[in-house]
Amino acid sequence: MKRRVAYIAAGLIVLVLAAGAAYVLYRKHQGRDIRGNPTVEFTKKEPKAVKEPPEVTWPMYGYDAARLRAPFGLKLRPPFRAHPVWTFRAGRLLEFPPVIAYGRIYIVDNAGVVFALDEGRGKVVWKYKSGRCSAASPAVGRHLVFVALLNKPPCNASHGVDGKVIAFDAETGRVRWQRTIGPSETSPLFAGDLVVVGDWSHNVYAFTTATGNLRWSYKAGGLIKGAIALAGNRVYFGSYDTHVYALDVHTGKQVWRASSQPRLGRTGTFYANPAVAYGRVYLGATDGKMYSFGATSGKLRWSNGTGDFIYSSAAVWRRNVLVGSYDGNFYSFDAATGDMRWRFDANGKISGSPTVIEGIVYFSTLKGRTFGLDARDGKLRWSYPAGQYAAVVAAKRRLYLVGYSKLYALIRKRGSGSR
Repeated sequence: MKRRVAYIAAGLIVLVLAAGAAYVLYRKHQGRDIRGNPTVEFTKKEPKAVKEPPEVTWPMYGYDAARLRAPFGLKLRPPFRAHPVWTFRAGRLLEFPPVIAYGRIYIVDNAGVVFALDEGRGKVVWKYKSGRCSAASPAVGRHLVFVALLNKPPCNASHGVDGKVIAFDAETGRVRWQRTIGPSETSPLFAGDLVVVGDWSHNVYAFTTATGNLRWSYKAGGLIKGAIALAGNRVYFGSYDTHVYALDVHTGKQVWRASSQPRLGRTGTFYANPAVAYGRVYLGATDGKMYSFGATSGKLRWSNGTGDFIYSSAAVWRRNVLVGSYDGNFYSFDAATGDMRWRFDANGKISGSPTVIEGIVYFSTLKGRTFGLDARDGKLRWSYPAGQYAAVVAAKRRLYLVGYSKLYALIRKRGSGSR
């Protein structure tokens, strides 16, 4: 009898081990990298240049509403002079890049101070002390500056707190309207008549640009931290509930919801914001993977893994998806298939998002260096001993590089060409 019980127990142990092994294999299969089909829900048509008013140079985080981070028409390439034309010293962390319009540069530091700088000299024209934490870029449009803010200090508080969306007069800094929402680190989306933001309360809001009236709101399943992208009649965003959403921009109704791949351990959440091009939605997740979803269907079209978290929001340029990882490498993935085209060892964790200007992709590492690589092949073309989170924005003749607490205005070296 004892021997029979022992046999049964041994058999049960074998079954449990087999079931566990099968589950592990199943999860690994579910979380595998998926190669994309270049003929399925993918168009080779290049994005069109965004037509901004002549007085607006860099309107929002990621440059355009699709968050592609690759403006057309700027003829500005390295090398740049080592000594800046001017340096603005905020005195506190500048985690997110500025925007440029109306001859001004608008930037918000981590302590929630909004600065309007004269673009020519870098001098403060006006500033606003919000008394709140900040982790987002402003947006500009129709002579207004839109700022999303977190809670009052301490900045890591997560319960019983609120945030703000404020619209300032771009010329004077006067508050035109403000609304209370949950704490927000969503760089505002300026979409003509609407300003769209998300918050830690799981909500997305669409406010009217002129008056701040609420047009619609939508409740997601988790914190919304990344900026919201717009393409066609849809807005796209990722959430900390492991899902990606597409909503109708006019009504806020859900069109589709997708998710990161299941895996052993923690499923990927989305801090980065989407970039939308070629009929696809591209964004990285905290599971270390870069994802591509069909913009129309929401179906997963490809995934490819890096060695660590992807907090960086991708730039999309000429069918390259360009993104940094916490593993210390910067990657280029084929926009159609997800195949890795090249990889650059930056020798430092990458948290901030890249920018592509005339074929050069710029990004910074947490070790305090900014790199400029040829976006076609990943070859190093330039570097600068400053930078931390954000990388650069640009105007016609200047590159504005964001250091830890300083903003540098750089111009090209003499004798390096007229562009």
